[in-house]
Amino acid sequence: MEAVESFIKENQLSFIYVLMESWSVCHGLLPQVEDILKEYPRIKIGVVDAANVPEIAGYLMAFTVPVLVLYLDGKEILREARMVHLERFQEQIDKIYHAI
Repeated sequence: MEAVESFIKENQLSFIYVLMESWSVCHGLLPQVEDILKEYPRIKIGVVDAANVPEIAGYLMAFTVPVLVLYLDGKEILREARMVHLERFQEQIDKIYHAI
């Protein structure tokens, strides 16, 4: 858990993707999200398996997966969970990224 907290604090734009190894939806979405985020090199990506780090659910108040959270200077500025609409997600990321 400390690694997640440090990752968020050490990167101006940090993105956390929470998945469950056993859920195929999480694995299908991750490569699509990574492809989108390649267009934004200042966003650093961290992937957390909730099965290996169960306290992540309480830390992020995330009780479903996948959960996608973007932080700016340690503060949450975007959250998507469960059903993620990729086009809208990319529009939101783009708007945030170019406003900084």
